[in-house]
Amino acid sequence: MWILLLLPFIGLLWVPFYNHELPTLFGFPFFYWYQLAWVPITAFITWLLYRRHIQKEGE
Repeated sequence: MWILLLLPFIGLLWVPFYNHELPTLFGFPFFYWYQLAWVPITAFITWLLYRRHIQKEGE
C-alpha cells in the first residue's frame, strides 16, 4: 500500500505529460488544473494510508 505514495510524485514529476494548454477547465489551462487536481488526490491517498496504518497498529 505504501507504493501509493509514489503516485503523486510520478504524476507531477513527468512534466512533458501535462505541459499543455488544452483542455481547459473553467478557463484554466491543463497545466494548472492538472497540478491542482493532485492536491486533494494526494490528501486522500495520505488519509487512506494513515487509516490503514492505524488499524494495523491497533491489532
